[in-house]
Amino acid sequence: MSKHMKRLTAPKSWGISRKKTKWVAKPTPGPHATEASVPMVILLRDILKICDNTREARHILGAREIMVDGRTVMEEKFPVGLMDIVTIAKSGENYRVLMDTHGRLKLIAISAEEAKTKLVRIENKTIVKNGVFQLNMHDGRNILLPKNQYKTGDVLKIEIPSQKIVKQLPLKEGSLALLIAGSHPGSLVTVDSFEVKRGSAQNLIAFKEGFATVWENVFVVGEKTPEIKMPEGSAI
Repeated sequence: MSKHMKRLTAPKSWGISRKKTKWVAKPTPGPHATEASVPMVILLRDILKICDNTREARHILGAREIMVDGRTVMEEKFPVGLMDIVTIAKSGENYRVLMDTHGRLKLIAISAEEAKTKLVRIENKTIVKNGVFQLNMHDGRNILLPKNQYKTGDVLKIEIPSQKIVKQLPLKEGSLALLIAGSHPGSLVTVDSFEVKRGSAQNLIAFKEGFATVWENVFVVGEKTPEIKMPEGSAI
């Protein structure tokens, strides 16, 4: 697998200029896939704009001033993705990674209190040693539980970095969801119904707004109201 990437082939979710230079930093393997994340150096330089070049970004990271989900990050190509909490230690600023209506990853300024929790979606479930249930989350983390009490597609509100579960946000009729892919990225919709498909076909979820999509594009963010601050004019 190549360690290099041209700007022209960079994912649209990065929202960077295509012809400024030929090459761009490629995310290292990590908690998010390449197309669903942005390298830390691009986040600091091109999105937050707290530095002018890669050298300055490396200096900031080397000073241990940046945290993601409560843990210090020093790798310039570390992949930062959906729902991650980015903290700038020196200024005390906190941001949540969300998606705008153009499918681009954006940072939303949040309070220090809100930065203590994160939303994670259950992608899969497995049974490990001694019958313990392991939840595989969208951001690469795993949560171990003594019994099977959550469903694939549900979203959990957890404390970071402890991973203590605070609240369950089930994928059900009436739930509020953020669309993270498809034809309506960044839209906040209300789940209306499910259509379970047989075989390898993906299940469809219909919304009260009058359209439907596959479940992988749906990220529940609340029941009657969003559990997080949504990007309403606050996106960088």
